Amino acid sequence: MTLEEKINNDMKEALKAKDKNRLDAIRAVKSEILLAKTAEGSTGTVSSELEIRILQKMVKQRKDAATIYTEQNRADLAEKELLEAKFIEVYLPAQLSDDELKTILLKIIADSGASSAKDMGKVIGLANKQLAGQAEGKRIADLVKALLAS
Repeated sequence: MTLEEKINNDMKEALKAKDKNRLDAIRAVKSEILLAKTAEGSTGTVSSELEIRILQKMVKQRKDAATIYTEQNRADLAEKELLEAKFIEVYLPAQLSDDELKTILLKIIADSGASSAKDMGKVIGLANKQLAGQAEGKRIADLVKALLAS
């Protein structure tokens, strides 16, 4: 089942259940994917890599918004954003644990021959390609930085 089919099915379920927050999140995902499909220069299809990047971006936007709302003492809006982020994360691949991520990054560092902090960009680039959707970019960058510093 493609992501679009899953989204359409989930949208129907959310409509039947009258789950407004879940429905809002699903509609936002559907909208972003439709925008990507109809963007100028697009082929009319969206690759799974692009779908993952879109979903990651949406989750990050909602978490950032929740942080801002929390700082401004708007817990009601922050809660809504975090709830939407949780519904969107369902469509992302399972996230790696810290130990799994560290093991994979150590292998990437060994394979690429990286030895110092100046090789960080090369390692992060390789890691982002290999771990697409399985770990946040910031998490990868922080761990690579720590591993290359030691």
